[in-house]
Amino acid sequence: MYKIKTYNKISKTGLSIFDDKYTIGDEVENADGAIVRSAALHDVVFPNTLKAIARAGAGTNNIPIDRCSEQGIVVFNTPGANANAVKELVIAGMLISSRRVIPAIEWAKTLKGKGDEVGKLVEKGKSAFAGPELKGKTLGVIGLGAIGVLVANAANHLGMKVFGYDPYLSVNSAWNLTHNAVHIYDINEIYKMCDYITIHVPLVDSTKNMINRDSLSIMKDGVRILNFARAGLVNSDDIKAALEDGKVAAYVTDFPTDDVLGVDGVIAIPHLGASTPESEDNCAAMAAKELIDYIENGNITNSVNLPEISMPRSSEKRICVIHKNIPNMLTAITSIVARNNVNIENMLNKSRGDYAYTILDVSHIDEYAILTKIEEIDGVIRIRIV
Repeated sequence: MYKIKTYNKISKTGLSIFDDKYTIGDEVENADGAIVRSAALHDVVFPNTLKAIARAGAGTNNIPIDRCSEQGIVVFNTPGANANAVKELVIAGMLISSRRVIPAIEWAKTLKGKGDEVGKLVEKGKSAFAGPELKGKTLGVIGLGAIGVLVANAANHLGMKVFGYDPYLSVNSAWNLTHNAVHIYDINEIYKMCDYITIHVPLVDSTKNMINRDSLSIMKDGVRILNFARAGLVNSDDIKAALEDGKVAAYVTDFPTDDVLGVDGVIAIPHLGASTPESEDNCAAMAAKELIDYIENGNITNSVNLPEISMPRSSEKRICVIHKNIPNMLTAITSIVARNNVNIENMLNKSRGDYAYTILDVSHIDEYAILTKIEEIDGVIRIRIV
């Protein structure tokens, strides 16, 4: 039996993927795996039994990644599972920022009680809320991952001219991106050319405050900026100043902070990007599948701290070793296996930064002897046999 601890409320559709080998719940102790949405885990003390944490969503800022790596805990996320939900809200953000839909609706409410005069008042006052169409305008998409590609494709269908920037564009994203999108290699060109700019990159040191006084200064007057990624990508003081002087026509964010709430020109959405039942089901289902494949087979898919590694099973027993990415580790591990007269039928080793992961399918094994000896190797973080 395996134990899965849940943090937050997790979709029942996703949890139903676990079969009767698993016990699941928020009261589970000594768990083998965990599923989390937005709950902060930085102060949580993890049990020695915990092998993996799956984030039902893309961002992992709520998980202590470095500490997990040091303890040999694999951290997964679910990229793309909520992409369609976010894409739809980004398109909605573009429309409501252009057509001034929200202030128009609020103004219309003030006409309550005017009786037969409402129609005339509507016709007289509607010009105050006029705004441009999306068709024919330019959109800059910064970050062409799962969400960015879907946004680019949808904007293309709406008749926009799409420019995309992503120095780390994957082959899969390139295949899925509309051929009408223009791949830009200098982000400043996005800033200079585009009527709308939408950001879909992670918040790291190199992207923090990427929308700032300098980048705003080279943008087109009246640009509309959409941030459905993370609040820290946009400098609050600089965006407020740009809104005040008219440089920016609207700032739409799904990550409101106190300093932008109530500011004219800011459309603050309360983090609704992935808040659809379909998205929650998709994220939970992907998280469950990642945990099952790792716990039962040792395969790693969509990890944020360890290498992507998957190997079809060729034997009944599999040795899985998380270790430091240092010289001679593979030799040390395989030497111990060989000295114990164990035949290696298949093997795979990959690294990611300071860490590496090795899978060995073996014919037979004295589990205690192998585990004990490999654990003694300097640099081995965690070993298990599945």
